[in-house]
Amino acid sequence: MVRIASPVLALAALIAAGLPATAQQPAAQAPSVTVATAVRDTIREVVVASGSFVARDEVLVLPEVDGLAIIAILAEEGDRVTAGQVLARLNREMLDVQLAQNAAQISRAEAAIAQTRASIAEATASRALADQQLDRTRQLQRSGAATVDVLDQRTMAATTAAARVESATNALALAEADLTLARAQRRDIELRISRTEIRARVGGSVSRRTARLGALAMAAGEPLFRITADSAVELEAEVPETTLARLRPDQAAPVEAAGFDAALEGKVRLVAPEVSRTNRLGRVRIAVIAERMPPLGSFGRATVEVARTEGVLVPLSSVMFGRQTSVQVVKDGVVETRPVVTGLRAEGRIEIREGLKEGEQVVAVSGSFVRHGDRVTPVALAAR
Repeated sequence: MVRIASPVLALAALIAAGLPATAQQPAAQAPSVTVATAVRDTIREVVVASGSFVARDEVLVLPEVDGLAIIAILAEEGDRVTAGQVLARLNREMLDVQLAQNAAQISRAEAAIAQTRASIAEATASRALADQQLDRTRQLQRSGAATVDVLDQRTMAATTAAARVESATNALALAEADLTLARAQRRDIELRISRTEIRARVGGSVSRRTARLGALAMAAGEPLFRITADSAVELEAEVPETTLARLRPDQAAPVEAAGFDAALEGKVRLVAPEVSRTNRLGRVRIAVIAERMPPLGSFGRATVEVARTEGVLVPLSSVMFGRQTSVQVVKDGVVETRPVVTGLRAEGRIEIREGLKEGEQVVAVSGSFVRHGDRVTPVALAAR
């Protein structure tokens, strides 16, 4: 049976043979540790805002006359329209009939006015004659050439002539009022006729059409068209209240949209001044600047840069957070735990503002395997 000598006995045998132990037993090698080099670079802190695309201003197009059927539709969803462009037409036959009737009423009122003015002229002449006869009769009655009965007759004739003049004058005022009313009715009919052409109030793109041929247009019903004013589309997103406080109007915000290979240009337009008490989220609107806009209601995501700086950067995994923020620096194969002051963090990297210089090496994943003063063999972190 073969017995294996213990390492102690083997070492003793070597010493007895006059051979040095170091020549026969190699020193233990220090453990390998992955290290990263602190580099000076630019770091950006960004906020991701996700939501849906909405119209910046949506204009509702409703009919301004009720009960008329739609006989023509001249715009479809997706069409670009200009302010004042006709989108649809309503049946105006009934209004044309009313306009013809009104024209007859105006002619009748004008004829009545002319007739009444002639009556006024005749009554005025009769009153002047009656007044003259009354004056002569009074002179004759004073001289005794006319009786009291004749004077009474002349007085009655003058009074009757004056009443006829007043009656004709009142009839003229009534005829003129009828003409004014008829002309006002004409303006109302013409206005309603003009409103049988449904026009776009602003320029933009038609986002939805609910108008149907033959349907009765109702001012209190559903809008016939919805127009995105100036075709302006925005991303409406909700972000946490801590993030909302860091957003400002005009911040650059590239937008990713479904169906677009490249990010669209965007910028923050509106940061809501309130936060929901229910979910503690605030609303932000990001204006999209592009020739081709994403469809309304589709999903989008914007990246808003809230801070940018240039400094010494290391992997985020190399920093130990606790009572004191620190990194493990490897210098001449020895680990040194060093306190640092950190700054921005983004994309797996963190800024070291104090405590570390450019070019120094730190343990890539610190705190798990090595301690201060340990001797290690540094292995450079593979570049990504």
